[in-house]
Parts: sequence; C-alpha cells; structure tokens
Amino acid sequence: MSLEVTIDGCLLRCILRNAKAAHPRETLLLLRGKVERREIKVTDIIIPPLATYGKEFSAFPLHMLPVDFSIVGTVHSHPSGLLQPSAVDLNHAFGKIFMIVAYPYKGDQNVAIYNHSGERIVLEIE
Repeated sequence: MSLEVTIDGCLLRCILRNAKAAHPRETLLLLRGKVERREIKVTDIIIPPLATYGKEFSAFPLHMLPVDFSIVGTVHSHPSGLLQPSAVDLNHAFGKIFMIVAYPYKGDQNVAIYNHSGERIVLEIE
C-alpha cells in the first residue's frame, strides 16, 4: 500500500515563495503534520534553528531541535531546477518524507515529494 501525502494549497504557495526569496541559495524548512496509518497531512512549516543556506546546500544542527513528534519531514529547494533527489538528499533525509521545490517555483509542477528510500509519492493539494 502506498503512502498518501496532502498539503493545503496556501501552505504550498508559502513554501514556494520562501524558496523564490532565497534563490539562488537553497532553503530548508521542517514539515509539521499528522500521520495516520499510510496518510500524512502536512499542516505547518517550521524554520529550523541555526539553519545554513548556501548555493548548493542547506543544513541545520539536529541537536538544536526540540523534541517534536509532529515533524514529518523536510522541504528544501533546488535552485538548479532538478526535482530528483541527490545522494546527499537521500543520505540526510529527516522524517518520513522530504519535499523538493525546484526553480522557477511557480506551482505544483515544481514540487516533488519522496519517502526516505527515494521513491516518489503523489502529493495531493487541498
């Protein structure tokens, strides 16, 4: 059975605006949500403390995060425009899912979501 992920359209637009504002640097946010069986509903974003944003990377110190079991994954941008995860993305996946938003950050065609194994998941926008 496959995993289902949903996000509010307004929240997705906020994520895309954040990535566009940081361009050409990568950006990184945490995804907060609810997990029920094989369904994840993304409800909020969190700016990670002491995050670093660069031209080809973004990172944050895991030890600075509070214990928060509502964090379901991360979202980061790819200023290159590629929606495929890199080996670094796969090796540093945090949570159940990770989302990539790619240049030009215009809409859902510039968004992809993956599980920790790198398998693409269908994203439903509400």
